[in-house]
Amino acid sequence: MSVVKSSANNVDLEEEKKEIVRRYRKLLRRAKPFLKDNDAKIIKKAFNTSMDAHKDMRRKSGEPYIYHPLAVAQIAVEEIGLGTTSIVSALLHDVVEDTDATIEDMEREFGPKVATIIDGLTKISGVFEYGTSQQAENFRKMLLTLSEDVRVILIKLADRLHNMRTLESMPREKQLRTASETIYLYAPLAHRLGLYAIKSELEDLNLRYTEKDSYEAITKQIDVTKDARNKFIKSFIKPIQTALKNQEYQFEIKGRPKSIHSIWNKMKKQNIPFEEVYDLFAIRIILDIEPENEKTACWQVYSIVTDFYKPNPDRLRDWISTPKANGYESLHTTVMSKSGQWVEVQIRTERMDEIAEKGYAAHWKYKDNLKSQQSSLEQWISKVRDMLEQNNVSAIEFVDDFRSNLFTDEVFVFTPKGELKILPYGATALDFAFDIHTEVGAHCLGAKVNQKLVPINYTLKNGDQVEILTAPKQKPKEDWLRFVASSKARTKIKDALKESKRTAAKDGKEIVLRKLKQLKIEPTNDNFEKLRLYFNTETQLDFFYNVGKGIIAPSEIKKYKESKSDKVTPRQIKKVKDADTFKQELTKAKGKKQDILLIGEDMDIIDYKFAKCCNPIPGDDVFGFVTVTEGIKIHRTSCPNAPELLSNHGQRVVKAKWASKHQSSFLAGLGIIGTDRVGLISDVTKIISSELKVNMRSISIDTDTGIFEGNIQLYVNDTRHLDLLIDKLKKVKGVVKVNRFDSLEGNSLEE
Repeated sequence: MSVVKSSANNVDLEEEKKEIVRRYRKLLRRAKPFLKDNDAKIIKKAFNTSMDAHKDMRRKSGEPYIYHPLAVAQIAVEEIGLGTTSIVSALLHDVVEDTDATIEDMEREFGPKVATIIDGLTKISGVFEYGTSQQAENFRKMLLTLSEDVRVILIKLADRLHNMRTLESMPREKQLRTASETIYLYAPLAHRLGLYAIKSELEDLNLRYTEKDSYEAITKQIDVTKDARNKFIKSFIKPIQTALKNQEYQFEIKGRPKSIHSIWNKMKKQNIPFEEVYDLFAIRIILDIEPENEKTACWQVYSIVTDFYKPNPDRLRDWISTPKANGYESLHTTVMSKSGQWVEVQIRTERMDEIAEKGYAAHWKYKDNLKSQQSSLEQWISKVRDMLEQNNVSAIEFVDDFRSNLFTDEVFVFTPKGELKILPYGATALDFAFDIHTEVGAHCLGAKVNQKLVPINYTLKNGDQVEILTAPKQKPKEDWLRFVASSKARTKIKDALKESKRTAAKDGKEIVLRKLKQLKIEPTNDNFEKLRLYFNTETQLDFFYNVGKGIIAPSEIKKYKESKSDKVTPRQIKKVKDADTFKQELTKAKGKKQDILLIGEDMDIIDYKFAKCCNPIPGDDVFGFVTVTEGIKIHRTSCPNAPELLSNHGQRVVKAKWASKHQSSFLAGLGIIGTDRVGLISDVTKIISSELKVNMRSISIDTDTGIFEGNIQLYVNDTRHLDLLIDKLKKVKGVVKVNRFDSLEGNSLEE
């Protein structure tokens, strides 16, 4: 977290000291129930060490820095349910990074467990090579300590949550970077560890900084509908309450609105307004019941609910019989209320509710009673540990692989002997094969699913029974990477392909050395580099591989000599390679310190293009991204690819804004849906071409049984121009929906 040193002008230092003591006492009160022997003394020592280390530091908001470690420790105890070691680690988590203290000092003063956790939370310092990612390296370092202590991740989530809660005071680009990193990595991680409350808050806070208008509009709508919603909930739960009391259940019923992020997600995915999101809230019934009767009681309550309201058979989710891989247990059903509204009802026990809210940490409380219940989460953590041990890829690849392991939907399948296997949603027979054993995966030829032969790319469904067929001659191929959903399978396939490539490259190098000897060319690195350039390959390894595979014939090396291309030298192309060199180039050209790209003015200084994945137009909130080969690309902050770019490559992100005057027109895409009638297309094109004088690039309309859907690509000046056009089109008789769509040419990530 950024810090500023301050003499604390205009600050009442005495009042601040009192506030620090108040916050420290609040933390101790919360921790008191589980403190043993010497714990209070150790916490006090950690607090004093942190106070001393951060005494002259202030956060960007102007507050004393010590507020931050205190808040992280409070979240760790109150919202995650962690103990003394975690409180001490949270209080000290920034000490090594921000001061001269070392990990060895921490170990000497607080013991090896605390030192391991702090080491995992301390960012790597130093210079990073072009093409690497400091963010990804730090994330990998933190995850590597997962093998030793899961608390590293839990405290990091507490740290991230407090940083997101206090993001208001940070500069805009830092807000964007932190929010994107949060939605890309930390929210899915919180979900995977079963911390649903934290996951939802992180998603909502991300939205607050990346889609501010949408966030504020939904918040306002939730507020406006609050009274009507409470009245509805009251009448909905009344008959259920009466029935549960009559059957002498101990219970609590809560009604809660869906998170802002999940409402926004639904509006975006289904392209519907707030009013049409039918399941705006969920009713949760929490039973106080002994563990051995949990399952029976939950199903009895389900029966009571469906006596009063008709359930949607497609929306029943039984995570009690088969808990989710993160340990989540609950019975979910969606029922039709008397007023014609769908309502989600969640039925669970107090134990299940605590695990749903506090996730991994809550498992330990129930570990002795219900060992089997936490095995699925333990299983996932052991899979992650396996993946971490095979740490032989770049940090960015590693983060992508890890992230693909975070997706929460899963599929439940069985071996021929009836053993349950939990795989990521979308997993194929090939994923299953690699889950059994690397060798089984590497030689997988096909599978029998429910006694029927299927290919290796068959997508598994819940309840499938799978038997893998192998052949000794079968080997992993490049296109296998398209057939797998699990990171274990992907890693093993990549390893096999790399090994195969190394072998082919070794053979290729032998061929090249023999040929160079014949041609009397010295086998120096300089000559290998010239050959690479001549044959236009990315690396020397690729060149040798192509020779080994016969893509480049040995006779062509003779042509290289005859063409005198050995006289070529690698061209020196000056490139902007990251945000720092961009600032230097801009400052050099403008003669004054400058760090923001003015779109429309700086074209002659810095080369930039508009990203095709989101087609920004003036008025859109944007950032620049330094690509490897194509200069700077301008992306919308709401671009589908923004979270990945900002999370993995923060050092290549540059500030950008539109210059005040725009002479150009920009391409945008509109989707239109409506009821078909004679003259409709004519009315639509009239508004676009005649009334608003907008040029169209293309229009395509499909009609089917009275409904038409159209896509129009047109040139506009800015977002205001586009909004005016959308408003006019919505007023055309028969038009039901008009919306802007992002990509005009696919949605590929451009680096």
